[in-house]
Amino acid sequence: MHSGMYNVAATDPHLPFVESMMHSTLHASIEAGAEELEVPDLDSDRMIRAGASAYDQLCAACHLKPGLDSTVLRAGLNPMPPVLSETTHQSPAQQFWIIKNGIKMTGMPAWGVTHEDQELWEIVAFLRQLPELSQPEYVAMITPSGPEAGNATHDGHDHEHGDTSAMATSEPAPSQPQDDGHDHDHGDMGALSEQEATAVSAAENDHAATEAPLTNASKDTSPAQDTAPSSPSYDDHYADGHGH
Repeated sequence: MHSGMYNVAATDPHLPFVESMMHSTLHASIEAGAEELEVPDLDSDRMIRAGASAYDQLCAACHLKPGLDSTVLRAGLNPMPPVLSETTHQSPAQQFWIIKNGIKMTGMPAWGVTHEDQELWEIVAFLRQLPELSQPEYVAMITPSGPEAGNATHDGHDHEHGDTSAMATSEPAPSQPQDDGHDHDHGDMGALSEQEATAVSAAENDHAATEAPLTNASKDTSPAQDTAPSSPSYDDHYADGHGH
């Protein structure tokens, strides 16, 4: 453990006994975690379509989709994520548990940290249909219709998942403004940071709105107060020690 002799690089396979031990531990943990879960009705068309959109945004870059054999992201993962368009031995409860809680040391995130249970069950509902879908059927299912037709990644919820769909391709996009000169497509994870950027912008706007009345109030103070920038009671924007 401390010598560094065991290679933890993703490019190096685990030793057989380590892989076997982790595989057994993984399946036992999933079975135990999902044992008490109550599975809702997963046959709603609306639920399945919402799950299809979420899958395309969050999952396809690693777990593939009909017509896609590999991706730049998937190729570098160890262990290799399962292909979910193939038949699975896991029950819906087990799939939900994995999606919600993630799997340590595999690259599988815990989507339950950022998504409600209902949204995760929608993905499970779609996974039950995925093995039967052809490529055109998959595309039709993730293509919005009705009021959301203008938003190709909308799943009916009021938040942004963050879109990893650009990473779910093995070929360069027709327009690639960030081309680095190589002949493969890195995939764009920029959309994943949109939520953070929006939150920062909102926080700055709130901060500015709070500051405005304080600034106006300072104009009404007495001359003595106006000339006391070093006083602890003076409303100095930097007096709290932060550099914002």
